[in-house]
Formats: sequence, structure tokens, C-alpha cells
Amino acid sequence: MTSEFPVIFTERLILREATNEDAADMVHYLSDIRVVKHMGLAPFENTADALDEIAWYRSINAEGTGIRWAITLKDSGKMIGSCGFLNREPKHFRAEIGYELSHDYWGQGIAAEALRAVVQYGFSRLNLERIEALIEPANLPSIKLVERNGFLREGLLRHYEYTQGEFDDLYMYSLLKGDCT
Repeated sequence: MTSEFPVIFTERLILREATNEDAADMVHYLSDIRVVKHMGLAPFENTADALDEIAWYRSINAEGTGIRWAITLKDSGKMIGSCGFLNREPKHFRAEIGYELSHDYWGQGIAAEALRAVVQYGFSRLNLERIEALIEPANLPSIKLVERNGFLREGLLRHYEYTQGEFDDLYMYSLLKGDCT
């Protein structure tokens, strides 16, 4: 873990840089079809899949196009998900937020706790004005999560992505810095 990577502490979580040592934890939750179903990913099959994902986290951070935090439990250090920004456009003061959480921890408010911390970081430290969330219409838990946290649905992007051999429609949600005051 590099000293430059920002660490965020919440009541129950530590959001930190994902490392190769987290690969087994990642395989555990990203091999679960319930977790990856709306992510445009095939379920992970092995450690190599997780190491590729961690390498992608590093690359978006190095390129300045995003930053992804490992969601870890304060009491155990176990990685149970991730949350962060991608498709960051500093010139336009916006980025897209993404997240996933191990099914073992659904329904406990952990995703909301991580989301709020990352959103706050984006507005205060990355100088974002707008945070976007692109969500498949069938992903009701994710829709509820962002709506409960102030995001507004702006519309439907038809056949916006091509993943896993299909065109996906996505709802566009946004949260503006001024919405949080």
C-alpha cells in the first residue's frame, strides 16, 4: 500500500487501497452471481481474475481517471467490496461512482456507509461538482441505495453499454455538490 493513497475511516469501515493480498477476499464475493449480475462482469473464477481487477484499480488511479477503495471491516481488515470513481473528467468536475458489496453483508447499511464517505471525499477532496451513477433498471437494491442518498434519476440511456454479449439500458443518476448542503 502506498502512503499517497487516501484512507477513509467510517464508523465500521476502513476504505483503503486494494492490494494483491485482498485477491482471495475478492474472489469470494466476485464469484457470486448475485454480486456481479448487474456489473457487466462474468463471475470471477480464480485469483488471477481478482489480480486483474486490482491492477485495473491501480491503473485508473495512476491515469487520474478514477480511484477505487477496498471496503474493509475495521475489526478484521477483511475486504468485502469496493467503492470509488471511474470515468473522472476533472475538466468538467465530474466522475461516475461505482460499488459492489459481498452478498454476506447486504442489508446492513454498509454500502450506504461507504457510498456516503466516497461521495463526501469526491466533493471535498477531488473538487467534483457532479457525481453520476449508471444503474441497470433491474438493479433495484442499487437504485434504492442511490435514491436514499440523494441521487436524482435523470433518464434512461438506451443500449448504453455492451457487456456479456448484450446491450444494456442504464438509468443515469446524479448528485450535485449543492444537493448535499
